[in-house]
Amino acid sequence: MSLTFLNEGDRVLVPELGYPAYRAVSQMVGATVSEYPLLERGGPGESWQPDWRAMADIVGQTSSAEKTKLLWLNYPHMPTGAPATRSLFEQAVRFAHEHRVLLCHDNPYSLILNKKPPLSLLAIDGAKEVAVELNSMSKSHNMAGWRMGWLAGAKPYVDAVLTIKSNVDSGMFLAMQQAAVEALANSDDWHRQRNAVYEVRLDAVKAFLDALGCTYTNDQEGLFLWAKLPDSVASSQVLVDELLVRKHVFIAPGSIFGPKGNRYVRVSLCLPKERIWEAVRRINNER
Repeated sequence: MSLTFLNEGDRVLVPELGYPAYRAVSQMVGATVSEYPLLERGGPGESWQPDWRAMADIVGQTSSAEKTKLLWLNYPHMPTGAPATRSLFEQAVRFAHEHRVLLCHDNPYSLILNKKPPLSLLAIDGAKEVAVELNSMSKSHNMAGWRMGWLAGAKPYVDAVLTIKSNVDSGMFLAMQQAAVEALANSDDWHRQRNAVYEVRLDAVKAFLDALGCTYTNDQEGLFLWAKLPDSVASSQVLVDELLVRKHVFIAPGSIFGPKGNRYVRVSLCLPKERIWEAVRRINNER
């Protein structure tokens, strides 16, 4: 995406809390990164939403020689677990039309612990004119490390990416592609069973965070739980270091996803429930 649509000096909008690669790939091609703020509080299902007014100000302050070209969006959001909503996507599409930026929606958590049918940005009227969407086999089909995913969008956007990609790599091992075809044929029941496993792990992770005195919302989606530190803890890095040294338990500090995450931690659902409960026991000094 970045090699295709960005030139040196172009501006890219990335969320102030988000997957670090959005910043890194932009910087690799010489683009200028502007972090747009996320509103921490909102109504039900409206936390961690983009501050559209602030984003418009960023675009408006950009010179003609430093054009804003690309906007990264990711819902269900990583790391906060904020769910995707139709109203959010409608606002994003309006913003892309009004400011003539390409909206790139990264959607790998659409099938993980979602409380409603998964929603694609491309289902919004007018989206195909200004947006593309990425998804991944890693999260939805337990194929992390295979590096297999897909890009969906209007043909001109896809063709442009393929032109660049054909000069970057030469395809994947055929057996992996065939395995992905089989995985995509999984039934809805397969996904329900897989999510039932995550639900059990989620209960254990909540017990773990409760033992730490952290707080969290129950509307989060995806493979992680995002939680706020108690006031008695100085920072996420301090807590992570103490857990690692004293309890031999490691979790991700929220600060690695952006400065606003300094008062948060992210806990993964990718471990068996027995391992998570073991961490709970260590926190509670039961071992």
